[in-house]
Amino acid sequence: TPIPIWCSESMDEVVCVGSVEELFELSGVRVTDLHKDVVDEITIPSKKNPGTQLRRVEEVFDCWFESGSMPYAQMHYPFENKEKFEGGFPADFIAEGLDQTRGWFYTLMVLSTALFDKPAFKNLIVNGLVLAGDGKKMSKRLKNYPDPNVVISKYGADALRMYLINSPVVRAESLKFQESGVLGVVKEVFLPLYNAFRFFVQNMERWESNSGSNFVPSLDKVRGTANPTDVWISAATQGLIKFVHEEMKAYRLYTVMPALVRFVTQLTNWYVRLNRDRLKGLEGGETESETGLQVLYDVLLDVTILMAPFTPFITEFFYQHLRKLQPSYEQAQSGGGSSNPVMPGKSDSVHFLNLPTYDESRLNENAVEAMEALQVIVENGRTNREKRTISLRTPIKCITVILRNPTANVVESLNGPLKGYILSELNAWDLVIVPKEKEHEWVTLALTPNFNILGRKLGKKMKDFKTLVTSMSHADAIACLENGGLDFEGLTISAKDELISKLTFSKEGDQWESTSTPEGDVVVAIDCTQDEAILSAGRSRELINAIQQLRKAAGLDLGDKVEVFFEESDGINMVESAVSSNVKLFEAKFQGALPVPKKFAPSWSVVLRSDTTEIGGSKVEVSICRPALAGRCGVSDAVGYFLSTIEPSSVMDQSTLSITVDGKDITLKQGEDFWVNSVAKLRATGALAYV
Repeated sequence: TPIPIWCSESMDEVVCVGSVEELFELSGVRVTDLHKDVVDEITIPSKKNPGTQLRRVEEVFDCWFESGSMPYAQMHYPFENKEKFEGGFPADFIAEGLDQTRGWFYTLMVLSTALFDKPAFKNLIVNGLVLAGDGKKMSKRLKNYPDPNVVISKYGADALRMYLINSPVVRAESLKFQESGVLGVVKEVFLPLYNAFRFFVQNMERWESNSGSNFVPSLDKVRGTANPTDVWISAATQGLIKFVHEEMKAYRLYTVMPALVRFVTQLTNWYVRLNRDRLKGLEGGETESETGLQVLYDVLLDVTILMAPFTPFITEFFYQHLRKLQPSYEQAQSGGGSSNPVMPGKSDSVHFLNLPTYDESRLNENAVEAMEALQVIVENGRTNREKRTISLRTPIKCITVILRNPTANVVESLNGPLKGYILSELNAWDLVIVPKEKEHEWVTLALTPNFNILGRKLGKKMKDFKTLVTSMSHADAIACLENGGLDFEGLTISAKDELISKLTFSKEGDQWESTSTPEGDVVVAIDCTQDEAILSAGRSRELINAIQQLRKAAGLDLGDKVEVFFEESDGINMVESAVSSNVKLFEAKFQGALPVPKKFAPSWSVVLRSDTTEIGGSKVEVSICRPALAGRCGVSDAVGYFLSTIEPSSVMDQSTLSITVDGKDITLKQGEDFWVNSVAKLRATGALAYV
C-alpha cells in the first residue's frame, strides 16, 4: 500500500492525503485503484511554489499495516457505517498464530492506540505452531508429516480436532505432531465414550423388554435418586456445564477440552464401572436399573451437546440415537425438526441446540468431595495389590485408610453409602477409616522445610532448621500445624506455605502394604494376610471368571440361564471346597445357580461350551450346559430320553408328568422321579452337602 504522502523535492512542503476524495480535490485525478503503479503517476500542484508539483514519497506501507487497518477499512470508516463501527469496536475477540505477535497483533494495537487510545480487541486467542514430529517446520519438500487426508481417513476428523484442541497449541505453545496422539484420542476418549453409549442402549432395550414399558427420559427421576454415585455424576455433570460456560465466556478455551476429557474418564471408568451390575438389573432389580439408566441418559445427552462444537461428527451420531427417546421426537417426524429447533429430540441436529444450562439444585460439593476420596483410596489400594502381586480376584482382609483432616462428610460417606463400592472395587472384606485420635498408631506426620520459600529467609540457618523439624515427633508435628507454625531464632515460620507435611505409614508387621498420595495427605494400607478363607474366595473368583468367559464365548445374553459343572483331577477337591465356602457369592452372581461336580450332571445334558482352566494352581474342566431336568438314579433309558425333551421352565409348577412306555402308562412325580435341575435334585437328596 503506498504511503499517502506527497512532498516537494526539498521536503519543505508535505501533504498527507486522507481519502480518495481529498486526492481528487488536490490533484484533479479520481482513482479507483490505489496500487503503487497507479498512484505514483499522480502529482499535486504546489501551493507554496506555484508551477511546481508535489510527488508521492517512494516508501510503501508494510502489508501488515493493511491488516492492522482491518477493523476500519472493512466498514469504510469513518466515511460510512460510523454508528455500526462504533457499536462493535473493539472486537470481542481475535484469533491467530503466535507468529503474528510482531505482525497483525502489533499493527492492530499500534493503530487502534493511535486512533482511539485503546486496543482493537477485548480478548486475544493465540495458537502455537504445529511442527513435524522431529520439531522442525512441516515441509512439503521434506515430507516430514503424515498426509492429513490419510490421518482423517484412519482416525476420523473428530479425533484430529480433539488432538489439536487438547494440545499445547491452544496455549500458544508448539506441538510436535504425532500420529500416535490422534490414535490415543480414539482409544482413550472416543471408544470408552462409545462403549458407555452402547452399554446404555443395550440395557435400556433389556429394561424395556423385561418391563414391557417404553423408556421415557424423566428429570424428576434423575433429581429424585438417592444413589450416591447417581448424585455424584449428576453434580459433576452440572459442574462441568457451569465450568464450560464460565471458561468459554472468558475465552479460556485451553481449559475446556481437558475438563471434558477428564469427565469422560469419570463417566466411563467410574460411574459405569461402579454401576455395571445395577444397570444390568442384577443389583436392586429393575427399579434401580431404570433409575441408573435415567441418570446415564441424562449425562450422555448433556455431554453430547457440550462436546458438539469440538467433535461435531461423533456427537451427531450419539444425538440421532438419543433424541428418539425424547417425547418431542414425534414433532420432528412431522417436519418440525428444522423449522423450529428448540429442544433435544425435536431438533434435527445436535448443532441446532444451545449449550445446556446448569441446574444449580443438582450441584453437590459434598458428593463430589466424597467421590474424589473414594477414587484416591481405590487407586492407592490397587497400587498396594500390584506391589505384592496379589490378583484382584483374591480378596484382601482389610483396607485401612488414614486421611489428614477429612471433613465429616467424607468420613460419613466412606463409612456409609460408599463403603460397599470400595470393598467391591478392591475385593476386600472390611474397610477401616482411622479416627484422628488413633492416627499415631498407624502413621507418622513428617515435616520438611519448603526450601524454595525458606532459602532466602533462613540462609545459613536452613541446616539447623531442617534438623529441628525433621526430628519432630508425630505429636510435635501435629501441634506445629495446629498452631499455624513455629518460632525459630526470632523468625516466625508459617505452617501454611513454609513447611511441607506428609503422612507416612509406620505400623509394624509384614502383612501390611501401604501407599501414600504425593501430597502426603492420604495413606492407604492393605492387610495382605493369605489364609485358607482368603485363598478359597480367590479360587471362587477365578471360577466365576472362567464361567463368564464361557458364557461370552457361547454368545449368551445376560438373562440366559445355564447349569455349570466342573471336574477336578482325582484326589483334588479345591474347587468344590471353594464353592462350598462361597455359596452365597455364586447364587448372587448366577441368579441362584450353583456350580456342581460333573458327576452329578444328567447324561442327556447338552454342553454349550467347555474349557480347561487353571484355578488355584490346578487344572479344572468347566462346562456350561443347557438347563435340563434331572432324573432319579436308575431311571430307564426311555424315561431319560423323555425327560431330555422337556424344557425345565415349562414344568416348574407341575407336580407330575405322564409317559407311556411299551404300552404302559407311567406317572413321574416331581421331587421323587425328576427335578427341574441338578441343583434341585442335590438339594432334595442331600447328595452334596453345600447345596
